[in-house]
Amino acid sequence: MVHPLEKVFYHIPGLFEFYDLYKAFLPLWRDHREYFYDWCEIGSIYGAPSGCLWGGGRVGFGDAEPEKVVALVKEYGISARLTFSNSLIREEHLADVECNALCRMFESVDTGLVDGRNGAGNGAGLNGAEFDAGLDGAGIIVHSDLLLDYIRAKYPGFYFISSTTKVITDFGQFVAELNRDEFRYVVPDFRLNRQIDKLSSLTDAQKQKVEFLCNECCWFGCHDRKACYENVSRKSLGENCEDHVCVSPTAQRGYRFSDAMKNPGFIGIDDIRNVYAPAGFRHFKIEGRSLGSAIILEFLLYYMTKPEHQLKVREEIYLDSSLDLF
Repeated sequence: MVHPLEKVFYHIPGLFEFYDLYKAFLPLWRDHREYFYDWCEIGSIYGAPSGCLWGGGRVGFGDAEPEKVVALVKEYGISARLTFSNSLIREEHLADVECNALCRMFESVDTGLVDGRNGAGNGAGLNGAEFDAGLDGAGIIVHSDLLLDYIRAKYPGFYFISSTTKVITDFGQFVAELNRDEFRYVVPDFRLNRQIDKLSSLTDAQKQKVEFLCNECCWFGCHDRKACYENVSRKSLGENCEDHVCVSPTAQRGYRFSDAMKNPGFIGIDDIRNVYAPAGFRHFKIEGRSLGSAIILEFLLYYMTKPEHQLKVREEIYLDSSLDLF
């Protein structure tokens, strides 16, 4: 069991993509904390708007207005993360007007740290997240070192997350990435999730930087993951290229949470509470930016909501007439 003072932090998808869902969900999270596990908090919401040149990982479809997104994360005291994980950035891409405008807008976002805790605009402390969790301000998920160096120099107010799109499957390379001072967090490839003996050998400082990808549905034996992410990067840059052909033997099924749960790299709530948190790991990423609101809600129910309250939360969201969940 997780020690009551050792919170774990979820980093959840769809900052722009699922704005309407979070607009309905976050009031429940704030006003009815009895519905949710007391050992977890929302560490951040990540995403990128559609047509984002620096975007990567997934083809973006987020159409929420950035100003509204900023207002939402400020109201609830939650860190926003911009997913700028395009791996093919060149010098000429750094001057992109829209991406630089996003940086200027989000760099100044104050998530309301009050007395070392994340506040909710009024000092209410929505998340109760300790300052040392590193969740103050806004973050950038990045792949390209060229882009990393540019943003660090021009917009020093951000913290940085090393993207899982680097597909780091070698444990030695993963440790080297953890030791880079530029990154506050590192998301390894999901195939490192179960190397518990090696993970346990990390120092406490290194463990605080690990952010596990919990619910990946990609084939565990995939040999083409980098090419898949590269295809998304090319599309984000506006290149006219064919869709990547997934090599998974079950690709035609698409994403199914029930399949993800069978993945050897899957991390469920029992794993988090009984294996990873006691070993000193606190950060867990939920994927799903390319999915629909209904499946994102199922993630929020499974990972964050007490079983006896899941139906109640589901009904509150489903009955919100402003949402199109399917």
